[in-house]
Amino acid sequence: MSYVIDRRLNGKNKSTVNRQRFLRRYRGHIKKAVEEAVGRRSITDMEHGEQISIPGRDIDEPVLHHGRGGRQTIIHPGNKEFTAGESIPRPNGGGSGQGSGQASNSGEGMDEFVFQITQEEFLDFMFEDLELPNLVKRHLTGTDTFKTVRAGISSEGNPSRINIVRTLRSAHARRIALSGSSRIQLREMKDELERLKRDEPDNLDEIEAVEHEIEKLSARIHRVPFLDTFDLKYNLLVKHPNPSSKAVMFCLMDVSGSMTQATKDIAKRFFILLYLFLKRSYDKIEVVFIRHHTSAKEVDEEEFFYSRETGGTIVSSALKMMQEIMAQRYPVNEWNIYAAQASDGDNWNDDSPVCRDILINQIMPFVQYFSYVEITPREHQALWYEYENVHEAFPECFAQQQLVSAADIYPVFRDLFQRRLAS
Repeated sequence: MSYVIDRRLNGKNKSTVNRQRFLRRYRGHIKKAVEEAVGRRSITDMEHGEQISIPGRDIDEPVLHHGRGGRQTIIHPGNKEFTAGESIPRPNGGGSGQGSGQASNSGEGMDEFVFQITQEEFLDFMFEDLELPNLVKRHLTGTDTFKTVRAGISSEGNPSRINIVRTLRSAHARRIALSGSSRIQLREMKDELERLKRDEPDNLDEIEAVEHEIEKLSARIHRVPFLDTFDLKYNLLVKHPNPSSKAVMFCLMDVSGSMTQATKDIAKRFFILLYLFLKRSYDKIEVVFIRHHTSAKEVDEEEFFYSRETGGTIVSSALKMMQEIMAQRYPVNEWNIYAAQASDGDNWNDDSPVCRDILINQIMPFVQYFSYVEITPREHQALWYEYENVHEAFPECFAQQQLVSAADIYPVFRDLFQRRLAS
């Protein structure tokens, strides 16, 4: 019996195996702390770790030991207030220390165990049970990772990969090829020897000559080696690139005059969270940012989140631009296409039916998922109800949710991208 002990060290010079065991044991505490951190932190801070506190009582472990037993008398030197037999009263709670905190109302206090989780661990807990739905298309986009696969038989290789069956088959074929003519002659000589012994038993000289020839042929056949280096065959292993998902994410956001700065900030946080999630879900991904008011414009990430615009709202302009970019740069047979749209719900009434038609006829048949978040505390407007028709036509790949405050971002995000069970 042999044991393998993993003593690799992480960044804090602690055992990786022990740390993973610790995280599994206190998963409930960590998960709760991460969810609370998501609610109070800015989305732009999601790439940092978090400090986790665990009550001391939850990390106590039971200990078995022998009691001291019997009756014992203990004398504490310097005792001027009590004599033997007197009982010591319990001190009143609260005390009168010099600390600045509030006294505990439970009569007892207990220190908490505080430790730091890394950015990677924080995001693992934050994105737990989330995945992009309907991931059905795969495309080879790079050669960053490889997998080893069998690729036939080779005459050279590692002795540990020798193919015994192929090797013995090759050796047997070689022996047949090299000794085939000798075996034929040997059979003929044996037949001739039997004829001579039967028909001419007195012809000893000729019988002796045939027997000598049989010995020579037998020795020649046995000199052929049973196994030669030419016979060795090995299983050939080659590295093939691992296919990875090839996806594009369209981010559409309304930046018209009806979008207040607070509304834009919530939209920015939602897209940042979505972007972090996508970066963890795919090795290769492209993100297209489209801002719109009365007209749409494809921008970079910096302009998408931080530039300001004013004016009215025509949502269809962004959807038309998305459709054009899809047709020009992202063929549906090669790309998994996802889209997310953020708006306050305002739109020209005549434009909302146009948005519905564009989605149903030109976008939804070609995308894996489209999510729409409406950031407003008031009642829904025409665009929301037109999008409900889209949801009825594509219930599996279109979703819409309402955001009121920044605290709603994470719950709505989880609801939009929660893990779907395979049907």
